[in-house]
Amino acid sequence: MTRLARAETPPIDPIAAALTAGGPILVDLSQPRPAGRARSHVTTVSRLLSRALVPAVLLGAWQAVVDLGLVSPETLPSPTQIGAAYGELIRTGELQSAIPTSLARALVGLLLGATTGLGLGLFAGLWRVGEELFDAPLQMLRTIPFIAMIPLFIIWFGIGEEAKIALIFGATIFPVYLNTYAGVRGVDQKLIEAAKVFGLSHRLIAVRVIIPTALPSILVGLRYAAGVSLLALVAAEQINARAGIGYILISANQNQRTDIIIAGIIIYALLGIVIDLIMRVVERLALPWRPSLVLA
Repeated sequence: MTRLARAETPPIDPIAAALTAGGPILVDLSQPRPAGRARSHVTTVSRLLSRALVPAVLLGAWQAVVDLGLVSPETLPSPTQIGAAYGELIRTGELQSAIPTSLARALVGLLLGATTGLGLGLFAGLWRVGEELFDAPLQMLRTIPFIAMIPLFIIWFGIGEEAKIALIFGATIFPVYLNTYAGVRGVDQKLIEAAKVFGLSHRLIAVRVIIPTALPSILVGLRYAAGVSLLALVAAEQINARAGIGYILISANQNQRTDIIIAGIIIYALLGIVIDLIMRVVERLALPWRPSLVLA
């Protein structure tokens, strides 16, 4: 007598059943995944706390050193004194008028320098005659510290706004030029040969192949030039400044106000952080295909 074994019925997969029957696949997306969202929220908060931990510890140690009398407040004011200095600058209106003035100088010089460096980098990178004309002189000029050019710029442009913008302009040309030139010359020759096979003209190869491929390097140069523009701004505003953050620092130095001097230096640092964040956003928007590799 043959024993018949009962076949166990496998569980029915709704997606597989829908595919077999030829019907639509209905997936309930109304219920979010609270665990995943909560985990992401906790990760974001922990990252923000970890970033703020070291500055908070440094500020606390700074305040403690001054309160304990280990350092004189005239030599190194405490964070609370610097906060009071910010309040004084805001009440008098000096801070509100100084920041736009300094930013305008930095942005005008950066715009002129970046445009010139980009044009020269493309010209020297795309055409051999451009390399022969401009690469060697620019390589020599970039080794000269821009601060050493201040006396010469004062002779050429006077002590007005022209000398300040010219100093920032001269400092921001070379980062953009070098990165643009390197990016254009670093394009894979196989891409150019493939474009020629498809019949693209030299102009279309430059516009559709070379420049987009060199764009990451160009944006790195722009980001570096944005930081250099603030460094040049600090030096430029020492040239008979009558407005801007440099004017606040000069006045504070004459009045021996160390708290205002440190407050002005912190403003320069904060402006640098803001400009760098803006350039990062521009880089991410212009290069959405680039992955961001972060080691855990």
